[in-house]
Amino acid sequence: MSKNDKQVAEYHMREFLTAMGQDVTREGLQETPKRYVKFMEEFLSPPKFNFTTFDSEGYDEMVLVNNIPFFSFCEHHIAPFFGVGHIAYIPDKKIVGISKLPRTLDMFSQQLQNQERITEQVAAKIMEELNPRGVAVVLKARHMCMEMRGVKKHDTWTTTSKMVGAFKEDLICRNEFLNLIK
Repeated sequence: MSKNDKQVAEYHMREFLTAMGQDVTREGLQETPKRYVKFMEEFLSPPKFNFTTFDSEGYDEMVLVNNIPFFSFCEHHIAPFFGVGHIAYIPDKKIVGISKLPRTLDMFSQQLQNQERITEQVAAKIMEELNPRGVAVVLKARHMCMEMRGVKKHDTWTTTSKMVGAFKEDLICRNEFLNLIK
């Protein structure tokens, strides 16, 4: 983001806060537009990474990384949603450095998003990079757009899932995954 773009964004944030009845000259809010723009710039720019793969050396059982924390912003309300993700795959010829699974979740969640799309994108990326026998992704999240406004239902969780290949076609495989993430 250029210096000029940042200044424009900060100006509009000040105007927005003023329109919402806030006194942007009071001490606690004077630097808020700058801090908010910096926060959004950082959040919307997840670190790039190489999807490092290795020969599976014949390993053909499930690889699961679970309870991966993630954060995002609802594209409809620009309110946060956050929770945990569970990502599994069954290798064919390649395995991946396990840190790449949480990084993949970050890559797609650190945007203005919806939970369903993140779930789909993570599964598709793993399929594209590894061509495994199957991929399973489950995200469980709390949505502040539902807890703080609208129906105002607190401590509610939304769960989305995407099962591909063996996880969709083989009930035993699917159940093993679902039991492991309980």
